[in-house]
Amino acid sequence: MSDSHRTVVSVHGLGYVGCVSAVCLASLGHRVIGVDVNPDKVDSLGRGIALIVEDRIGDLTADVVSAGMLTVTTDARSALAESDVSLICVGTPSAPTGGLVTTYLEQATAELGAALAVTDRWHTVVYRSTMLPGTCEDLLIPQLEELSGKRVGVDFGVCVNPEYLREGTSVSDFFDPPKTVVGASDARAANAVMELYSAIPGKRYVGPINIAEMTKYVDNCFHALKVSFANEIGAICLSLDLDSHEVMDIFLSDTKLNLGPSYLRPGFAFGGSCLPKDLRALTHVARRNVVDIPLIENILVSNKSHLERALNLVLNDGRRRIGLFGLAFKSGTDDLRESPLVELAERLIGKGYDVKIFDANVSMSRLIGANRAYISQRLPHLSELLVEDVDSVLDHSEIVIVGSRLPDVVDAVSRCSSEQLIIDLVRLPEADQLRGADNYKGIAW
Repeated sequence: MSDSHRTVVSVHGLGYVGCVSAVCLASLGHRVIGVDVNPDKVDSLGRGIALIVEDRIGDLTADVVSAGMLTVTTDARSALAESDVSLICVGTPSAPTGGLVTTYLEQATAELGAALAVTDRWHTVVYRSTMLPGTCEDLLIPQLEELSGKRVGVDFGVCVNPEYLREGTSVSDFFDPPKTVVGASDARAANAVMELYSAIPGKRYVGPINIAEMTKYVDNCFHALKVSFANEIGAICLSLDLDSHEVMDIFLSDTKLNLGPSYLRPGFAFGGSCLPKDLRALTHVARRNVVDIPLIENILVSNKSHLERALNLVLNDGRRRIGLFGLAFKSGTDDLRESPLVELAERLIGKGYDVKIFDANVSMSRLIGANRAYISQRLPHLSELLVEDVDSVLDHSEIVIVGSRLPDVVDAVSRCSSEQLIIDLVRLPEADQLRGADNYKGIAW
């Protein structure tokens, strides 16, 4: 590594994440100062002894310490004074109520804030600790500014740089991460952190601090969801005398729909002729065989809750004339079976709302079979609600509910007045510009 790429880094907190980060950064050629309040940790690491049991960490620790690339201290202020970037890797345990304990974060931040007060050059403070969105900007940055007497983005930078290290493979994960994410107060701070990982492969993302904070929680919740889902499928398979691993081998082979981006964009509730029916059937099998599957059996409960969110957006507004763009469960089809838009319309009509509906693909004269039977039961007066052009809905509506992204609908919504409330269930192409407007509400953004 060239001298221009060498950065002096202080790593505050030498637990699992801090130890791995310090050793691996030193092995990349950065000079690292490890900091911890525990003198036993400092003594052991100072002698080249790894603080954790992990593949490769022992040899790497001995190598970087003997080469002088990693030193250790209990003095956080002197470490900051000698470094360009400070990584905060202290613990954020759960409170008894389930909330986040920020005590250690605040203690580390207090020490760094005091050190920044007497530092006459730019410094970048980087939080590797897992923290809830808003913690850094609402709690830690104000603390740094108050104690240092300096301004973030002007006199020093702050970043959130979540780690993706799995116990048992953390060294390999450090050198080959799934991604590198940096939420930054400013471009200079972001560049300083990304420079630390210039030799590391993988996708890189720079964005707002609160987005970076949230990504770690999304990942871990999804990992927990996957474990629980696989275990419940395994329990059902066992009750049916099926090899669960053979079943899941087939499931895992599908990287188009199962292991990929499909179905993972926030939007409206699911519906159709397959998902609700098959969830009910599998739940029935589990109950019949006395298998407890609380995750799978509550998927429909979760879906219902999301529909209620849309309904409440209307109920909380108070106006009565509603225009609904889209009725089929999936845009571009005429399949109305178990469509959440049908149920939303049914609920609104039942509460006395004046509803008009436009769906270019839905015509009473073309509905046949199970599709026609379903809508005749749920919305028997659909023919009186359907209109043939978007302008009729637009002219009628005090509240416009968008359940389709088809071009004629997008164009119609762009012509809404500021007096009409837009409830977006599909994330319109202009959602980024509309967010924050008084007459716009997104269902999940």
